[in-house]
Parts: sequence; C-alpha cells; structure tokens
Amino acid sequence: MEQTILIVDDDKSNRKILRDLLQEQAKIIFAKNGMQAIELAKKHLPDLMLLDVVMPDLSGFEVISVIKKTPETMNISVIFITGLANDDDEARGFDLGGCDYIYKPFKPNIVIARVMMHLELINQRKMLHDIAHLDALTGVFNRRQMDVVLKNEVAKNQLNEATMMIALIDIDFFKLYNDNYGHGAGDIALKQVAIALKEACTSKEYFVARYGGEEFVVICADCNITSALELIEKMMQAVHLKAIKHEYSNVSEQLTLSVGAVVVCGKSAKHSGLDALNKADELLYDVKSNGRNRINIVPLN
Repeated sequence: MEQTILIVDDDKSNRKILRDLLQEQAKIIFAKNGMQAIELAKKHLPDLMLLDVVMPDLSGFEVISVIKKTPETMNISVIFITGLANDDDEARGFDLGGCDYIYKPFKPNIVIARVMMHLELINQRKMLHDIAHLDALTGVFNRRQMDVVLKNEVAKNQLNEATMMIALIDIDFFKLYNDNYGHGAGDIALKQVAIALKEACTSKEYFVARYGGEEFVVICADCNITSALELIEKMMQAVHLKAIKHEYSNVSEQLTLSVGAVVVCGKSAKHSGLDALNKADELLYDVKSNGRNRINIVPLN
C-alpha cells in the first residue's frame, strides 16, 4: 500500500523542493500552516509528517503537541524541518514526540535517506501491529483485539448513554463443509466470508473480528435495533452474493450464516462486554437449535 507524507511548510519553494525529492517515494500532501496541518492530519492520517518548526500561525512544536494528544493522529511519525541548528530546540522536539530532524538548506541525499529510513520503520511497525492484532487467515481482527475493543466500546457506550450492537456469527454446517470439501477449501471459504463481512461493514463505527473456528464477532457503536437488523441482513446478503457452494448444508445449497445479537442500552444497562457476548452466544445457540440461517436479536437493558 502506498504511504503518505504530509509536508508542512509556509514557504512554497521549500514545499516544491521536498515534493520533487519525495514524490517517487510516497503520496504527498501539503499544508501551508499549522492549523491546516492539524486539519489535514486528521483527515488523511498520513504515515509521516515533515513539519517546519517556525511558521507564522502555530509553530511546529505547537502543532506536534496537538497531533500527539489527539487519539486519531497520535501515531503519526513527525520529522521536524528547520534552518536553526539548536541543541535546546532539538531536545524539545524529541521530548514532544518528534522522531528526527532535517535541516535547511536541504541536502537531497540526506532528505531522501532519512525519509526512506522512517517510512521503512513505519512499514515494519505496521506489520508487527498486524501480526499482533489481525487473524492470520482471514485478515480481520483477532480474538485478542476483540477483547480489547469490546471492553472499550461497552465502557464508551455506557459513558455516552448510547446503544451498540454485539453480534456473534456462525457459518452454518461448517464442519460438514470441511469434511466434504477439505480444509483447504474451508480456509478459502472463511476468507470469503470475512471479505463479505468487511464489505458490509464499511463504516468506521463497525468492528469485525474472527472469534474462533467458523465464528465471527461484529461490534457496532451507536446502533439501535433497527439499524442493527439492517446491518446483519446486509452481512448475510453479502455472504449470499459470494455464492459459496455448500451442497451438504441442511438449509441451503450455498454457505449461510446464523446470527445471535444484542443491542446494549448504555443508559440503563450495566452489563460487561462479556455479559453481552454471552447473551449473544445464547441467542446464537437458539438459532442453531431451531433451523439456522436466521437472526435472533434482542435489546439488552
């Protein structure tokens, strides 16, 4: 995936020099001042920011202070660009979360070398993050990350007195699928189902994880019964459109889903994430005991 660099400098000629040096290495976005830099950082979430220290509205130090205190942008790597070689300024920049300095006038080989080094470090960090948080087979989040997100979202839901959905999804008769088509085909089917769930869950408010085996969990913040049901139906339809053949299923000639889901009311409920998930599991069990390929969803007050 192409990486993105946000170049922040009030001087047009400096922006042009950096663009010419780096446009072959990454996608380039420009900001002319500190306020614009903060807005574009939130909008685009660049991998790396080249940030001028001295600007007319906000200094680079003021900009990074905002960037590092904002949850959406706090992980953006920041290289300061400056014409002032000052030990105190360097120390302050590193203390605020900067990762390096590039000095003016720009030396092309140094600019390219330092930027490429940090882009590679960022790429390696993302790979390690994926290993720790993603399911290796399907590419959706793993059980470990689900536990963290579930706890945080339930707490946030209670704080905001909102409603949220927690759905536990099971692929119908998947053991028969593996037994008859082979585990290789089963792995491909799991990947296809995961893709379908992600295609249906396009909002940033949606979280999809593999719970284990052929089970998935979907968490949706700020979601009532009506919107939760619409989302689940959309997920089931997305899997249906994959048309994954399953001639050994007792409910369909292609792969289908059973879903148990709860909509947690944060205003009145004091249920933990585990309570909600256990209730969704009970509802899923009822679906599987009474025909499968259906939805069982209830409010949890």
